[in-house]
Parts: sequence; C-alpha cells; structure tokens
Amino acid sequence: MSITETPPGERKPGHRAHWFVPFALTGAVAGILIAEVVARQAGFPGPLPGLVGDVVGVPKSASVPWAGLVLAMVGLTVRDRRRAIGAAVLIDGAFLAVRVLTDGPITVGNGPTIVLALLALYAAATMSGETRRGALRGIGLGMLLVLSVKIGDAWLELTVLAGPEVLDEYVQLADHALGNPSWLAGQILNELGGGAYAVLHWVYIELPVAAIVVAVYQLRNVGGGRPWPAHHLVRTFLLIGLIGPLCYVLFPVVGPVFAFGDSGSGWQVADAWPTWAPLNMLPAPIPFDDETPRNCMPSLHTAWATALFLHSRSGPRWLRWMGAAWLACTLAATLGFGYHYGVDLVTGAVLCLTLESALRDPDRGWGSFRIRLVAGGTLLIVAQLAAYRYLPDVMAAHALIAGPLLLASLVAMIVAFRATFRAQDSFGQTPSSESISPSRPSCSR
Repeated sequence: MSITETPPGERKPGHRAHWFVPFALTGAVAGILIAEVVARQAGFPGPLPGLVGDVVGVPKSASVPWAGLVLAMVGLTVRDRRRAIGAAVLIDGAFLAVRVLTDGPITVGNGPTIVLALLALYAAATMSGETRRGALRGIGLGMLLVLSVKIGDAWLELTVLAGPEVLDEYVQLADHALGNPSWLAGQILNELGGGAYAVLHWVYIELPVAAIVVAVYQLRNVGGGRPWPAHHLVRTFLLIGLIGPLCYVLFPVVGPVFAFGDSGSGWQVADAWPTWAPLNMLPAPIPFDDETPRNCMPSLHTAWATALFLHSRSGPRWLRWMGAAWLACTLAATLGFGYHYGVDLVTGAVLCLTLESALRDPDRGWGSFRIRLVAGGTLLIVAQLAAYRYLPDVMAAHALIAGPLLLASLVAMIVAFRATFRAQDSFGQTPSSESISPSRPSCSR
C-alpha cells in the first residue's frame, strides 16, 4: 500500500468529497463572469443573458433546467420534493399560457430555474445541520448543471475565435487507420431512414437527461441529511466538461459533415461525406467559417456516454441496459451524423477513463495506483493527439499497423482501469460508504 493511501479500516466514507460542490460552484460562478467579459469583448452573447432568459425570458433548453431541478431534489425530503415539483409545474404553466396567448415560442424551463434559486434560499433559511448541508449540496449540483451548460455554450463560441483554421485534413487522414468509420456509419444511417435518425438524434441531444437518471439513482437515498456516496456520476460529468473543451482550442476540428460534407456552407474541402473518403497525403490547416464550433477532438459525447455506462454498472438490470444502449446509440450518432471521426471517439474514451480514475474511490487517497493510471492516461492522450497532428500520413500509409495499435492503446487503458478499481463497486466506493445498492461483483464492470 502506498504511504498516501488510507488504510481500509481508517476510511471515513465521503470525508474527502465534501469540498467538491462548493469548490465547483465557486469555479462555475467565476467561469460565468469570465466568459461574460470575454463574450462582450468578442461581440457575441455571453452566459448571463442566457441565465436571465431562463428566468424571465425564453429558455434556450427545456430539458436542462428540469434536469437541474430533479438533481437538486435528491437532498430534500419527499414533502419538499413534491412542493418543488408542484411549484415548478405551476410557474411553467403560467409562462406557457402567456406565450400561447401572445403567439410566442412553445417551450418550458422557467419554472424549474426559478424554483431552483428559491430552494437554495429556503434550505439556507429554514434548515440546519446535516439536513441543510445535504439539501444545499443537492441544490448546488443542480445549479452546477445549469451553469456548466451556459459556460459550455460560451466556450463553443470561443473555439471559433481561437481556431480560424481547422485540422480536419490531419484527423481525417489519421482516421484511415480505423477505416474511416464515420463514412461507413453515415452510409448505414442513410439506408436505415428517418426512424433510425430520429431515435439517434433524440439520444444524442438528451444525454444530460440519461445522466440525471443514473445520478438520481445513485443519490436517491441521501435526502433528509443521510450520508452521501463519496463519488457519483455528476462529478465525472462536470470534470469532463471542464477539462475536455481545453483540447478544442489546442486542436480545432469541425467534423466530417462540415469539413467534407454538405454542411460546410462552401468552406468544405470536398463534398465527399459519406459517399467517398478523401486520401490527401499532404494535409494542411483549412480556413473555416466563424460560426461552426471547433468541438470534435476529443469527442466529449463519447466521454460522457462512457462515464454514464461505467456508473450504471451496479444498478438494476434496467439501468445497466440503459447505460449500455445509450453508449451504443451515442457512438452510432456521433459517427452516423458526421459530427466526429473515429479517432475522436478513441481519445474521448481515454479522456473519460483518465478523469474517472482521478475521482473514483476518493477515500483511497492518491497512492501510486492512481498516479500511474492518471499519468498514463494523460500521456496516452498527448501521444494520440501528437500522432493525429504530426503522423497522420504514416498512420494512413500503415493502417493495418496503426489502426490496431491505436485500438490497443484504448484496450490497455480499459484493462488498467479495470485492474486498478476491480475491488470497488462501479460507483467507486467501499461497501461501507455505499448508500445506493449492495455491491454486485458479477455485474460491477
């Protein structure tokens, strides 16, 4: 055992995780303010107008505010949950009636946003002790979800300013090592028709809703001041959203349907996706428009769906099936819609496993077991990005070697992750700290 690892008998469940929500909220508020200043300087709408719109205007998303409210209620009593839901429904109904009478857009989302803010005041003013701490912790997670989406929207705008030229030719060439799976998936989806497209599109855009289902299951027993698990899906989701977009600035990529398809609005290299895959052995940066986000490398949808899959493993059968189906459909959608290359997905999965390794089972501390895995995953991501940028021609010319090596690097990360955490349940906690369900070794991975 590493000298920095807490002995099993001395672990206190959740004692290392209490700082996450206040620190994350502080960072989110700072991120909102910074993004607003940068947005004003750059001349595009920042996150603050979007937050105001969620309260008194037209919400940009109908599902995110409701997902945030549902997550916020995990720390409340059943009675308070009913009151919160009822108030949110009534407020949303009033806003919706006004929009109908004034021929406005038919959408919802104001109610849960308003109730989320009122819940924070209610918990701070009327509760005390562990009950208040647990309630505010859940409310903070709900607020974090809403704020992170607003920051993410502003960050996508920043990727356009930071990347006037995109590296799609490099990534597409490297993707030959995997057989250009986006082209194949696009052709298959075209053959399947509109029904398959509609299902995959809904799965793709409603990934946060699936994450809330898993998170609420993990946190369903924490209301009324009861103990929280040391680790849960929301922590991984938020960290992926914080770390992943940094790569967008360093490695700007728009995706096959934009760089090589009919969605490029005249900026595409060729109108080739998904009919035929170009093979340009002399790639170069491509000037691109000032609207399309450079949000492909790595695929955060893949990272998030992988995290959802991992955290669903110790749930009941329906939750395990949902996690597996959501991962499979997300991978099919990212490729079939032409939003990502195959190599994006590989790096996205490695990113998820690396960040999950940093968070899982926090009571064990930062021993050599964790440092090796996080450092190895980080080096693997750097090596993959360097290969896509500087060796794509080598990867394409030796696809039968480069492709299996790339996939082997992902498999190695999976095996190392499983070997490191196989003694823990899939929520990354010791059995004594588990307030969700008993450990199930036969299906925990």
